[in-house]
Amino acid sequence: MRFITLNLNGIRSAATKGVFDWLPPQQADVVGVQELKAQADVVESQFAGYDTLSGHFHYAQKKGYSGVGLYTKETPSDVIVGFGSSEFDLEGRWVEKRFDKPGRKLSLISCYFPSGSSGEERQAAKFRFLAEMYPYLMALRAEREFILVADVNIAHKEIDLRNWKGNQKNSGFLPEERAWMTKLLEQDVGLVDVFRVLNDKPDQYTWWSNRGQAWAKNVGWRLDYHLATPGMAHLATREAIYLDQRFSDHAPLTIDYDFKI
Repeated sequence: MRFITLNLNGIRSAATKGVFDWLPPQQADVVGVQELKAQADVVESQFAGYDTLSGHFHYAQKKGYSGVGLYTKETPSDVIVGFGSSEFDLEGRWVEKRFDKPGRKLSLISCYFPSGSSGEERQAAKFRFLAEMYPYLMALRAEREFILVADVNIAHKEIDLRNWKGNQKNSGFLPEERAWMTKLLEQDVGLVDVFRVLNDKPDQYTWWSNRGQAWAKNVGWRLDYHLATPGMAHLATREAIYLDQRFSDHAPLTIDYDFKI
C-alpha cells in the first residue's frame, strides 16, 4: 500500500501547479491532503476523484480555510467526517475511512492540526486542539489499527528543523508542543512516527517558509507525518519526500507499507 500525504495550501492552487498530473504515475493507493481552502461546490465538481481514486472531504465552515481530503482506490466500509469536537469540527480537520473486515479494524485518516503562528489566540486554540486530540487518538488506538497522515504543525526534535536554536520560542517548536509529541509517541502506549523509523538522517524537511530563500537554502521544517499504530508502522518499508517539483509550500511525503487494503 502506497500512502502519500501533502498539504496543498489550496487545492485549486496545487492543481494549477500540476499536482493532479503528478499523482497518477505515483500509483498511490491512498492520498491524504490537507488545507483544501475550498468548499464542497468547488471540490466535488472539480477534484472529487482522480484516476481510479475517490475522495471524501471535511470542509471548514469558513470559506477559503483549512479542509482535508482522503482519496482511496478501495471503497471504505465507513467514512467518519470530524472527530466529535464542538470547536474544531467547524474547521474541517478530520476525515477517516474505515476498512473493516471480520477480525480486522483498520482506519486511514487525513488530519490538519491548527497552526499557532498567527498569534496568541490561535496558539491557545492549537493547545486546545492538542488537548482534545490526544485522548481521542489513544481511544482509537485501543480499538483499531490506523495510519493517520497529517500536517501536525509541530517539529518534534532538533533534527526536524534547520534552525532549532532560533525557534525554541516560536509556534511549531515550543517545549509544550514537543512534549505533546513525545507523549503521543511514548513506547508501548502510543503511536509511531513512521518516517523516523525508516529515515534517521538530518535535513529531511517537508515545509519551507516563503521568506528568506528558505527553499533554496533548505532551511526547512518536518511538519508532515505518518502517525501509525505499532502494528501498521511495523509494515512500513520505504519513505520518500518528493522535491523535484513544488505544488505547495509543503512537499509530498510517501510511505510504502507491506500491506493490502
